[in-house]
Amino acid sequence: MICVVSHDAGGAEILSSYIRQQGLDCIYALAGPALKVFQRKLGPIDLTLLPEAIQHTDWLLCGTSWQSDLEWQAIEMARSLGKRSVAFLDHWVNYPERFIRGGIQYLPDEIWVGDEDAKALALKHFPNTPVQLVPNPYFIDIKREIAELEVGKPPRDGTGKRILFVCENISEHARLQHGDERYWGYTEFDAIEYFFEKINALGVPIATVVIRPHPSDPEGKYVRIVAEHSELAKLSDGKPLMEEIVDSDIVVGCESMAMVIALQGGRRVISCIPIKKASLALPFKRIQILSDLIAE
Repeated sequence: MICVVSHDAGGAEILSSYIRQQGLDCIYALAGPALKVFQRKLGPIDLTLLPEAIQHTDWLLCGTSWQSDLEWQAIEMARSLGKRSVAFLDHWVNYPERFIRGGIQYLPDEIWVGDEDAKALALKHFPNTPVQLVPNPYFIDIKREIAELEVGKPPRDGTGKRILFVCENISEHARLQHGDERYWGYTEFDAIEYFFEKINALGVPIATVVIRPHPSDPEGKYVRIVAEHSELAKLSDGKPLMEEIVDSDIVVGCESMAMVIALQGGRRVISCIPIKKASLALPFKRIQILSDLIAE
């Protein structure tokens, strides 16, 4: 029996896909956005408090979070009980910070990653922790789901490209991790304004720009942005991410996992980090950089 612990949406997508594909028997200690992700893929979930879940299982499988201490606490609890712990990393940034709270580091017994780039990064940051490559189960689901959603879709008209802007809670992440919401030199609002200011650099007619909030964003966060750019912008109606990607021609963001998902679906993907020469953490050459398009 496996104790599954997850809070943030990114890790939850990977873990829930892995569990469904492998048909695993688990006890769940979930919180935050992770709960809806697991329910969407696995159906109703019986939740168990974290101490009880670890106590009554053989080993721990968890994600990592920046919004929560849940997985960090789970790793420490598993270690105190002499139980094996595995963390599945879901991105390519901030690896050390995922396992540190208040200056205290709790590393799992093993780290799983979904691709070779992530493996190289994990080995660099955690040389004394075993790192295992497990082909990303979420990407397997993505390709299947997008293919199914595209069956029977009517052809797109020629009135302009439909853009999906995937937001990231950059300022809150920076504040929680570093005590400064502008730690990286920009916020999510800077990025959105930069995109609209330079939108002509995309070189194509634009029909609409759908603003999709991050799962951790409070309701109403982007109402002002949408109102200021009402000639193009509208707020997402809350459809599942995959459906909004299928409905789009171009996906724009900064360094969101949703951009990687869009690549799996063959969409044009653009990063709009509003800092010249900023390095992109996502290791995918097919992602275009807005500042490069402006220069061209």
